[in-house]
Amino acid sequence: MSDLTGELIDGRYQLIRQMAAGGMATIYEALDTRLDRKVAVKIMHPHLAQDEQFVERFIREAKASAALSHPNIVSVQDQGWNQHGSPAVFLVMELVEGHTLREYLNEQGALTVAAGIKFLLPVLSALAAAHKLGIVHRDIKPDNILISKEGRIKIADFGLAKGPLLGTTMTAESSIVLGSVSYLSPEQVQRGIADARSDIYSAGITAFEIFTGEKPYAGDEPIQIAYMHVNERVPLMSTKRSGIPPELDQLIYRATNSDPDARPRDGAEFHQALTAISQALDPTQKQLSLELDIPIAPMRPASKKPSRREQARIEKEKTVALKKMENTGENKKSDGKETTAQLRKKKKISKRVRRNRYIAAGLAITLGIVGWYALVGPGSKVVVPSIVGATEKEAIKVLTPLGLTLTISEKRFDEEISSGQIIESDPAGGGKVDAGGSVKAVISKGPERYEIPSLVGLTPEAAVNLLAKYPVKVGDLKEVFNEKTPKGFVISSSPDAGEKVKRDSTIDLLISKGVETIDVASYVGKSADQALNELTDAGFDVDTVDQFSESALAGAVISQVPSGGAPLAKGAKISLTISKGSQFVFIPNVFSLTETKARAALTDLELKVVVKKIGAKKVKAVTNISPKVGTKVKRGSTVTITVG
Repeated sequence: MSDLTGELIDGRYQLIRQMAAGGMATIYEALDTRLDRKVAVKIMHPHLAQDEQFVERFIREAKASAALSHPNIVSVQDQGWNQHGSPAVFLVMELVEGHTLREYLNEQGALTVAAGIKFLLPVLSALAAAHKLGIVHRDIKPDNILISKEGRIKIADFGLAKGPLLGTTMTAESSIVLGSVSYLSPEQVQRGIADARSDIYSAGITAFEIFTGEKPYAGDEPIQIAYMHVNERVPLMSTKRSGIPPELDQLIYRATNSDPDARPRDGAEFHQALTAISQALDPTQKQLSLELDIPIAPMRPASKKPSRREQARIEKEKTVALKKMENTGENKKSDGKETTAQLRKKKKISKRVRRNRYIAAGLAITLGIVGWYALVGPGSKVVVPSIVGATEKEAIKVLTPLGLTLTISEKRFDEEISSGQIIESDPAGGGKVDAGGSVKAVISKGPERYEIPSLVGLTPEAAVNLLAKYPVKVGDLKEVFNEKTPKGFVISSSPDAGEKVKRDSTIDLLISKGVETIDVASYVGKSADQALNELTDAGFDVDTVDQFSESALAGAVISQVPSGGAPLAKGAKISLTISKGSQFVFIPNVFSLTETKARAALTDLELKVVVKKIGAKKVKAVTNISPKVGTKVKRGSTVTITVG
């Protein structure tokens, strides 16, 4: 959002300086020109003003705060749409000069028990007032708790509030996005619902941080923290810091319970319990209302001195009376001479008349100077509104009604201002220019970035020459083996092609050394297990085929393709033929063996067995075998045994 410092909002609020900026709005210190007092003006970002949901939330904040009248809640004084100058949806609040509880904790760390209670009681008192009206804040956190220079504690930002006075509530998704995940209650994370007990949970987490100096959960991603709030139990404060009174430890532990029914039901109950603990810890202290943490100054007595208007009336009456006395001549002597008293009065009147004439002359001169200044002098100049951050079209829309023109003096790269937005203007916002004059502006070209060209497949020389056309530096040229890219060509670049980099970025290149080759030994006659293990470890793709051999033992390598003794590309395919042993066997002597033993002996030789049974014996043995014992047959042949 462009800086609107110097602009007059709604013809009433003069923006003095930018105080804070967030994802939804920017807050300015401003002067209420009608009442001559300083206020805080919250202006929604222009792109969000087009979103009805965000505008509704903005107005909801105004209604929520306006419905509450409490010394510990930032009061809202006005809300509207700026009809003149830059379009803006705005909210006017009381100006709290000081800092946030977040800033205080960052500087001080964990607070003492007594100090922490003094900070918490005003917060809970404010929540009690809101809960009494059915209003739920839904975003209690140290960033939304303000501490004025005088020591007053105030809750701000009721933008997430809901309640019967505020209409419909927000969705679960929007509440989780807009709230701070470190302080969200489990029911807000899981179901997107919130009531007074959800505020109690957030206040309990805030209290945990006040007394221990740290949040109960920490994580790299918000989703991790949200998960812990839902699935874990907030620990006792005494596990993080010693010296916490047991009563206070248990109260905060109860307020941060995952079950809403186990917490204090609202701010009033939480406040009452904490007040009781405070009194028990220090019975001697005066139990004043800690919500008003500064005394209210008494009214000054009315002044006895008459006002200027009354003085003027009295002087006028005196002058008229004296003139009447002069005209009637009642105070003159019969011989025509004036008395001493009359001479003194006359002298006094003469001085007053001369003085009044001087005043009248001075006023006339002043009016003349003011008229010249406003009509033809420097006062006739136009105040230039701030256009920084606006687009050229938006700036023209703002300047044209003022009779000013926009001149683009330069286009420049900028790391922070997006492309097309104005970086600076001359005169700057709040400066003056002659009526009908021109305002010069510098337009952002966005961050200075250059797209890396495709270098894959080029030689290193060609890649370096191509990069020389860009404002970048060539880094390391590293060579590695690569199966796909031929030797001497670029495999890739870092950053990759298509990525956009800053000026003077370093580009590293990866160059191919081609396919890696390894000397292969011959494994013919060696164990197949040895060949498989060593070739696989060397990075080759090994394929095996089993085959009968009358010369090689079973399990030995019969042949190898390609043969050993020459270098071979890593990952290449090697085929091994492995011996299954002889194709022939001799029929063994299984006479007199039981059927089971005979069948096992023949099956081990890879022979098929057929059994013929004769006789009525319970335990039968082999009585005949065909082919005969000692016959040479091929493996897989059928052998018939007779048992009886």
